[in-house]
Amino acid sequence: MNYNKYISGTIVFLVLFPASIFSQGKGLILDETTRRKFDYFFYEAVNAKTQGKYDESFDLLQHCCSIDSTNASVLMELGAYYSSLNEKNMALGYFRKAVKYDPTNYYYNMILAGLSKELDLKEEVIDIYNYLLKTYPDKVELYFDLANVYGDNGELDKAIQSLDLLQKYTGVSDAITLNKFRLYNMMNKKERAFEEIQSVIDKNPDNIRYKLLMGDLYLQDNQTGKALEYYNQARLIDPDEPSLILSMVNYYEKTNNKTAAIEELQKAIVSSKMEVDTKLQLLARYIALLRQSQQDIKIANPLFQSMFEQHPNNTRINMMYGDVLLLQEDKKGAMEQFEIFTKDNPTDPAGYEQMLRIALPDTLALDKVIEITRAGIENIPTAPQFYFYMGLARFQQKKYNEALTVYEQGLANAEFQSPLIKSDFYGQIGDINHFLKNNEVAFENYEKALKLNPQNLPVLNNYSYYLSIERRDLDKAEQMSGITIKAEPTNPTYLDTYGWILFEQGAYTMAKIYIEKAIEYGKDDNSAEVLEHYGDVLAVTGDKEKAVEQWKKALELGSDSKTLNKKIRKKEYIKE
Repeated sequence: MNYNKYISGTIVFLVLFPASIFSQGKGLILDETTRRKFDYFFYEAVNAKTQGKYDESFDLLQHCCSIDSTNASVLMELGAYYSSLNEKNMALGYFRKAVKYDPTNYYYNMILAGLSKELDLKEEVIDIYNYLLKTYPDKVELYFDLANVYGDNGELDKAIQSLDLLQKYTGVSDAITLNKFRLYNMMNKKERAFEEIQSVIDKNPDNIRYKLLMGDLYLQDNQTGKALEYYNQARLIDPDEPSLILSMVNYYEKTNNKTAAIEELQKAIVSSKMEVDTKLQLLARYIALLRQSQQDIKIANPLFQSMFEQHPNNTRINMMYGDVLLLQEDKKGAMEQFEIFTKDNPTDPAGYEQMLRIALPDTLALDKVIEITRAGIENIPTAPQFYFYMGLARFQQKKYNEALTVYEQGLANAEFQSPLIKSDFYGQIGDINHFLKNNEVAFENYEKALKLNPQNLPVLNNYSYYLSIERRDLDKAEQMSGITIKAEPTNPTYLDTYGWILFEQGAYTMAKIYIEKAIEYGKDDNSAEVLEHYGDVLAVTGDKEKAVEQWKKALELGSDSKTLNKKIRKKEYIKE
């Protein structure tokens, strides 16, 4: 069995001391010689684990267990090994034995409870928590843990009793009150649930927080009238309380009063009491409400100006303003905001990515794309997206060698969170090598791309098409192309590729069907290559006049085919 991937987690502290130090009330009592022998092997196990020699550590721990099978520390360590290997039942057995031989150890019991909970052994978890509470009544988290497991087990009354007991120790707290409210709701005792909150309000009549909490809970329960009562009570305490403003926004949205909600949001955003993070969240809601009510979102711009005045150094405002300007189709203004954000946050990819959103669709802005991605690579050299888009821009500039260098640098330096992204890099390298007439290298990279992502449709399409052009491995090409049209049956490029492979295989009738589908779905955007293919298939299936018509259309679109003029002149298909 290989334990090299074992990583000690929750019980790493167990190996900081010799195992013989721990209480072994129910275990073996070793003589001095045996104890020293045991300690020696235990220390060796600890050292091996520290050095990452997990196989060796495991063997040493087993040897320790053979010397003293009642030592709780060893049993816990062995249980942790089995747990890390997902052998949960084996781990459970070791943890149970450890607790048996060291029953008052809080951490051992908690580890056993955690695994028992994972294995859905609720009754065992309940027994452990109840035992620990008798031994460690001051451990506050145990009351919550016990209440939760009682709740999961459907014993809601006992869950509430656990929280009542906790409340005697700690007094009233939001966490206890909200948990009891939730439990009463689960028992369909709504009145009792709200009485729980009211009892807290009665004890703290001037605390605005509890009145808002009560209002919010009534609002969640769709009792909008009751909610408003408590919001009005809160307003008497402090009308400018930021949380009250937020609650009123929610209330107006719930009651479908968008105008009042917008007014409340405006008040909140200009408030000097509210935190900037909260204001940004409210701005997002404000924009959403404006769009829902089909109002001009330009009316939000003055609020951003107010935010800039209040928080001149917070560039997250610039980021959001840039997004809003994009919605207004003010690309120039948006770019300025993103540039401000990026200057202040050079290692945050979000600013560069938003600038690329503006620049990429513009084929005349390739230099800008390169400028953005170069800065992205300099400041975040592990981000693959900037290598990808720089390579794409170089490719579109027909600087194929430079594009190739960029993608190779990306493979060497970037950190790929997904094999799908890495697959795209190999796909791009394959395409570039094809343009550089290095077809064997291109095909090698396509294979690497498909190994990482067998469903990479652009790679499957290009690989199969370039094979068909060379009239090689046509069965493999058909198989790959078939995957693409199954995934996207209306994609004209994929349909044309599949049709052309069939053409090269001599299946002219089927080829015509697929290429006609490509023409149909491509509509007015069909390329010269597709139209020439259509002419070819028409020619070999007997419709020479229509073939010439398609070839002429291809010629008008600027086809660089070496045989096209000759086909038109001779009115017949000619192989290249």
